[in-house]
Amino acid sequence: MKITKILVALAFLFSVSTANAGELSVTGSMEVTYQSEVDSTTGNPLGMDRELKFSGSTELDNGVTVSVMQDADDNLTYGNSKITFGGVAGLVDIYVGSDGSELDAIDDITPTAYEEANGSGSGTYKDVGGLANEMGIGVKFEVPFLGTVKGQYVPKADGTKNADNEASENTGMKGSGTEIVVVTPLGGLPIVGDVLDGFKITAGYAEEEMATVANTSDRHEYTAALTGSIGNFKFGYQREVIDEGQTVALTDADFYKVETIGFAYAVNDALSISYNTTEQEQHNIDADSSFTQDTDAISIGYTVGGMTIGFQDASTDNANMVKNAKDDTRTIGISVAF
Repeated sequence: MKITKILVALAFLFSVSTANAGELSVTGSMEVTYQSEVDSTTGNPLGMDRELKFSGSTELDNGVTVSVMQDADDNLTYGNSKITFGGVAGLVDIYVGSDGSELDAIDDITPTAYEEANGSGSGTYKDVGGLANEMGIGVKFEVPFLGTVKGQYVPKADGTKNADNEASENTGMKGSGTEIVVVTPLGGLPIVGDVLDGFKITAGYAEEEMATVANTSDRHEYTAALTGSIGNFKFGYQREVIDEGQTVALTDADFYKVETIGFAYAVNDALSISYNTTEQEQHNIDADSSFTQDTDAISIGYTVGGMTIGFQDASTDNANMVKNAKDDTRTIGISVAF
């Protein structure tokens, strides 16, 4: 009986592990920027960004797809990686890796012609995505009417990226983390779908254990966004709440509320313009919370093939949550995707 069970197990293993020939691709982008500070004198205004991503995929005989992704940072050293098993049981994608933060991927999804309101360095804001770059396991599946559901679980949010057959040391400082994101296209809803076609609601939540000692609290993140388009016009509204949690026993946790609005208009297939604004409230017992940080930005984007030329003029009041501080920037960027 034991031999029969072993043979059955081995047959099942080979039936799910036999793969067809796969393929490997390399994609990436490069960008050069020129940034000027309106209210201060800076050094060299030239900047550069480089991104490379290696992707491979194959398909098993049972229909399950297997894909792997590895990216590189600006110094061309290994960054994040992820292995995804797609269509498991014909229902769900399952992935493992350090590039699975679903909340980090939606920290600002309002439309823009070039950069987010503070994307070119005007002001500094808190945002969701505290579990970014953590090694976790995630799932993705579809639910009728509700839309796409994506979630991730991080067993230990200690920032380590273990190699195979390894485990990180138990420092006892941080615990686990979980997050979930739901993307609902309103056009798929019954009765009102035809009226709301082109509109989408994105909502997310995350919880991260910041300290394992007693009398501390977890980090909590919430966000919700309404985005849509009508003809050449796109718009978006998003709210974020970040409770940073308590890392020291019986201390007060800082939390922030962030509101973002974006409007973008495509003049033609190549040229687009946008207006974006972000506002942040701070609730911190150790700092003045009577004011907000506000950024207003106008962007222009012009695309030719794989090249995009962008310009942004951004102005921030109470920059970096310092009362009456200004941080105004003008940025020109040229990026090429390949």
